[in-house]
Amino acid sequence: MLGDKPLKMARCALGRIARATDGAAAIEFAILILPFTILVFAIFETFTAFAGEQLVSNAVNTMSRKIRTGEITFGQGKSTDLTEAEFRQAFCEEISIFHMCDDNEATQPSKLYVDLRQFASYSDMPLEVPKVSTEAYSDLDTTDFAFSPGGADSKNMLRAYYRWGVITDLVRPYVANLRPSGETIPTQFLIVATAVFENEDYE
Repeated sequence: MLGDKPLKMARCALGRIARATDGAAAIEFAILILPFTILVFAIFETFTAFAGEQLVSNAVNTMSRKIRTGEITFGQGKSTDLTEAEFRQAFCEEISIFHMCDDNEATQPSKLYVDLRQFASYSDMPLEVPKVSTEAYSDLDTTDFAFSPGGADSKNMLRAYYRWGVITDLVRPYVANLRPSGETIPTQFLIVATAVFENEDYE
């Protein structure tokens, strides 16, 4: 009988351990906190990226309306004339709620690119996003971008491009659509907004 006692005591101890729930919540929390945090951050980043896209689109609409009505002009010797840097600064102010432009963005583009040009007809206006190659996710080609809006009754196209960096690995394969030069995988979400309009006869 004495030999059975240690065995019974061990069985009782194992039974108590199996029935114990102390610290179970803490262990479950430790297991789930990392994937839960990643998921929450992914949702937040996706939301902010698409909110930024809407912000850029609204800015394009606002700036194009000011050009169309003559509130903003270029090279006409008027008080409403803006240089390219001044126009970019005004554009940055339209999206300042998300701090999408740094102090040098108006003069040295690194994230925001603006292409504003006058065209003889609507059929002459480009339809595609300019890329450096036809490969998937290839980088943005800015070589033909210009700042030359027309005056009254002219046909214009305003296009804005913004490089939105995607941080979360979970989100990147589904959101990123641009591979910057030197990168091996897409790491940025290219925001594109376009407005085509004919200026009013404001003169």
